[in-house]
Amino acid sequence: MDRKSVAILIFSILGMVIWYKSINQMYPPKPNPQTVAENQEAPSVNPTLMETAGSPGEQESNTPLTAPVGVEASTLILDMEYEGLRNKTVSLDYNFTSLGGGIESILLRDFNVTTRREEDDSTTEEKVQLNHHLEIPAMSVLFGSLEAASPMPYQLSQQGDQIMATTQTEEGLRVTKTFTPTTNYVIQASIRIENTSEQGMNVPEHYVVTGSTGPTTPEDKDLYMGLRYGYEDEVEEVKEGWFANRTLGCFPGTPRTTYASEYDPIRWASVDNQYFAMITIPEKPAPALVTQQKALPAPSVETLQKHPNANPNPKAYLNAFVYPATTLGANQNVEYQYTLFTGPKEYNTLARLGKQTNEGVDAVMGFTGFFGVFAKGLLLAMNKLVDWGLSYGWAIVAITVIIKILFWPLTQASTRSMKRMSALQPQMKAIQDKYKEDPQKMNRKLMEFMRENKVSPLGGCLPILLQLPVFFGFYSMLQSAIELRGASFLWTSDLSQPDTLFIIPGLEIPFNLWPLLMGAAQLWQTSMTPPSPGMDPAQQKIMRYMPLMFVFILYNFSAGLALYWTVQNLLSIVQMKLIRNETAGSTPTPTDQPKTPHKGSPDWGQSYRKPNKKKNP
Repeated sequence: MDRKSVAILIFSILGMVIWYKSINQMYPPKPNPQTVAENQEAPSVNPTLMETAGSPGEQESNTPLTAPVGVEASTLILDMEYEGLRNKTVSLDYNFTSLGGGIESILLRDFNVTTRREEDDSTTEEKVQLNHHLEIPAMSVLFGSLEAASPMPYQLSQQGDQIMATTQTEEGLRVTKTFTPTTNYVIQASIRIENTSEQGMNVPEHYVVTGSTGPTTPEDKDLYMGLRYGYEDEVEEVKEGWFANRTLGCFPGTPRTTYASEYDPIRWASVDNQYFAMITIPEKPAPALVTQQKALPAPSVETLQKHPNANPNPKAYLNAFVYPATTLGANQNVEYQYTLFTGPKEYNTLARLGKQTNEGVDAVMGFTGFFGVFAKGLLLAMNKLVDWGLSYGWAIVAITVIIKILFWPLTQASTRSMKRMSALQPQMKAIQDKYKEDPQKMNRKLMEFMRENKVSPLGGCLPILLQLPVFFGFYSMLQSAIELRGASFLWTSDLSQPDTLFIIPGLEIPFNLWPLLMGAAQLWQTSMTPPSPGMDPAQQKIMRYMPLMFVFILYNFSAGLALYWTVQNLLSIVQMKLIRNETAGSTPTPTDQPKTPHKGSPDWGQSYRKPNKKKNP
């Protein structure tokens, strides 16, 4: 296999991997009308604090617990906003609700929903919210069944920096919650379940809701949303593909709506989308967790007019810790302590959560596997350059230049080898013609000839292979680095999104300039690359127009990724021109045939004949 064939194989694999990762983004599944209808038209359920759970014997011996004493849900719809985290680095509001006694939503004042330049500037004032898609607040305690139970009414109060939520049943079971906001998007929560009666009480299996995630903008795809949780020293990831039950990642099967943890105990859990996360760390590992996928209403006509690429089938994910049924004696209680992170997926911020999520920070950021090491290193390097005064766009350019300088000697040697091989093509073609009836012998002669002239058929592929981890590292980093969200560069208003300048009239196709520049630069670079000897015209055309495939695949990816690949191609063109200028006029003198084979080799007596010595007259 020659150098060009290997290059075709490498680029084909690269394209397949990127296509696999983007297939759900480019072609989202069709909405499920039945699921959406159930989600939109389901009647509300009257609140009840508990439902009896467990075995039939337990159900016969226990009296169902009733609603809170003296509390009417219809009169206790109370919202409270705590604005105690306004400082130079963090600005957010917690919205507490009495219906469920938990966090209904979190408003992140430093992050706009829309990052593009809009004609109507008012759209950019809408702020990002977390945990607002579903009606179940974070830190809700649900008894018996996660599907059937509903949030219960609580009494809310504030004592200094703490928010209190309390409810109690007629039988004397009291639930008290305490919330203490701290710093770095973190709030501490405690839940105390107490038997205030003078007799024992059976508490059924119960769920503590840790939060939910959904799309931030109408265009957000399900591809970036899901669940991650840590057990022992491992991390499990459950994405949209698991719920879609796809075969080979492409062909959907019977959808699944509920995931139950396969490993335990749970040290931490996260529900997150592309740029924001809700991470819950229990003080004591939780026994299990369950995650439900919930269908959200389809985008309205008005939304589709403003956002033509809106996700037609948006979903949200609800996560809860599961605790088994237990018995509380008179005046006994059980208490759960949690640390909640509700904010952006900034690496430095997540790293402050502590040792509980040491292995989880990289997982939440998407920096897992072999390429995750490169993604993490690139992000840290980019942030360091920004600390030194560069913008994120120029930081990407600077990192690309640094990487090119590091690979410069290897790439230069490879390019020189390619140049020399191009000059040796006539002799190599002659060898091919001479031994065309014996392919094995022809290949052996070609290898001997190239070894004699110090060229390698795979020399041009080594730089490509070495740069693949960097490319995939950039790809992984740019998919989750919130630092690039809203970062502008030249005409690009958001490096984390495609740089759409306008919609082509009549075709309704976005005009994205960076992928076109990337394709043009790659076509230019390909035209400067000499073809390998023996490559037929069909292979040459495939190699020449391979960049067009990448334009199609990367057209709707982030502008930051296209910026990196464009600069990389331009630097390669400069390097090839420098080598071409230094080798101009110095055509290598090839050796017409390989060295004389040693006695005993397969060619002895076949390809070698001693020349007849002329006798002196």
